[in-house]
Amino acid sequence: MLVQQLTGLDAAFLALEEAPGTYGHVGSVIVADPSTSPEPFDLAHLQRLIESRLHLIPPFRRRLVEVPLGLDHPYWIEDAHFDIEYHVRELALPPPGDHEQLAVQAARLHSRHLDRRRPLWELYLIHGLEDGNVGIYTKIHHAAIDGVSGNDVLAAVIDVSPEPRDVGEVPDHVGESPPSTLGMLTHSAWSLVKSPVRVARLGVGMVTALPSVVRNPMRPHVPILDNVLGRDADATLGSGTFRAPPTPFNHPVGPHRRWAFGRFPLDDVKDVKNAAGTTVNDVVMAVCGGALRRWLIDHDALPDDPLVASVPVSIRTDDEQGKLGNRVSAMMAPLATDVADPVARLLVIHEAMRAAKETHQALPADVLGDVTQVTMPALAGQAARLSARLRLLERISPFNLIVSNVPGPRVPLYYGGARMLEYYPLSAIADGQGLNMTVVSYEDSVFYGFVADRELVPDLDVLGRHAEDELAALKAALVE
Repeated sequence: MLVQQLTGLDAAFLALEEAPGTYGHVGSVIVADPSTSPEPFDLAHLQRLIESRLHLIPPFRRRLVEVPLGLDHPYWIEDAHFDIEYHVRELALPPPGDHEQLAVQAARLHSRHLDRRRPLWELYLIHGLEDGNVGIYTKIHHAAIDGVSGNDVLAAVIDVSPEPRDVGEVPDHVGESPPSTLGMLTHSAWSLVKSPVRVARLGVGMVTALPSVVRNPMRPHVPILDNVLGRDADATLGSGTFRAPPTPFNHPVGPHRRWAFGRFPLDDVKDVKNAAGTTVNDVVMAVCGGALRRWLIDHDALPDDPLVASVPVSIRTDDEQGKLGNRVSAMMAPLATDVADPVARLLVIHEAMRAAKETHQALPADVLGDVTQVTMPALAGQAARLSARLRLLERISPFNLIVSNVPGPRVPLYYGGARMLEYYPLSAIADGQGLNMTVVSYEDSVFYGFVADRELVPDLDVLGRHAEDELAALKAALVE
C-alpha cells in the first residue's frame, strides 16, 4: 500500500467537523444471534475475526497525516502502531436489554468524535440484549467510505454460513512512515499551481450542463389527475425557490444525538410499489414524507411548501466497484409534505423523483468532486466554522434533511458465526439539517434508522411510529 492522498470530497467530510456539534462518521447496529456461532461469541472472538479480515478492509489500518498549515488534503498511511484492542471493544446493557436501551446506548456512542491519531473507526460488542442476542455497533468516518463502499466493508467481515470462509493467507502488516514535510509542501505547491486548471474545468462542466438543467428544473409542474388530488390544477412540486422551508429541526445542532429504529416488511413496500406503478425508493420517500407531515402537524409546524430532501446518489463506474472512498453525489427532491392524501403524495413524489433524476443526470458526475478538489482544507475548515457562526445552513439551505435508501443483501448472513437478524443504519447530521432518515434493506425487511439532534427532535421515536403508520396507510389504500 502506497501513501494515498484524500480526494477533495473525502476531505470535505473531515471539514464538516470544524462546526461545533457535527460528526463526520456514519455507523450501523447489527443484532445477531450468538447461539449459531461455532465458538463462544465474546470479545476475543470478535477481535480475532476482524484482525483476520483487515487485509480486506484497507481503511481499517489507515490513519491520517495532516499537511502543514492545511495547505492541501491529508494523506492516508498504514498505521505502524495499529491496536485491535483499541478499535474493538465491548459493553453491556442492564436488564432487560430492550430496544429503547439499545437506542440510547447507540446514540451515546454515536455522539463521540473518532480519534484522528488512529484509523477512523470503532466497533463495540454489546452484550445483554433481550432474547440472548448481541449487538454490534460500528462507526467509520465518512472520509473513508460512502454508502456503497460501506457495504463492501460489511461484506469483508460477514459470511453466508456460520463457518467462516477461506479469505486466503493474511499478509504481514507493514506500517508506513509519514510523508516528509518537505515532500507534502512540494506536492501542495504543485496542487496550487494546478488549481486554475481545475477551476476552469469546473466552469466548463457547469456551463455545458446548464442548458439541460434549465430545460428540466428541479421542481417542475407535474400534471396530476384531478381525481387523485381532488382539484383542477397542476400539482406544484415547490415554490420555485432554492431555499427549503423552515422546520423545528433546521437549526444548529448540538453534540448529543437521538436514534430511533425499526423495520418494515419488504413485501409490504413492494406490494405498494406494484399497485401504484412506482419504485421501492419512491415508496420509501413517500413513507418518510408522510411521517414528517404527521410529526410537523403534531408540533403545529407544517410549512405551506413541501420539505426538500437531499438524496445521496452513487456515481461509481463499473471500474470503480469494490474501491473504497467517496464516489457520491446528491439530488434534491421535494417530499410532498403539503399533500394530505398518502396515495396522491406517493404519485407526486414519483414524478418529482423522475424529474430530479433527469436533472441530476444532466450534471457531469465529477462536478461535485471538482468543487471540493479546488478548495484547500484550511479554507474549507474556516468556511465551516464561519458557516456555523453565521448559521448559514439554517438560513439558506436548499434542503431540509437527507433521506437515503441503501439496498442490502437478500440472503441470511453471519457475523463471526452469529446469525444476523437485524441491520440498522446510523448516519450523520449537520448544522441546519438536524435530522437524517436512512433505510437499509436486508433479507425480507427494510430497516430504518433515524438520527437527530437530541434537543431539536426530542420525540424521535414518534417519527418512527409515524413512518410505520404511513406505510400501513398506503397498503390499506392500494393493496387491501
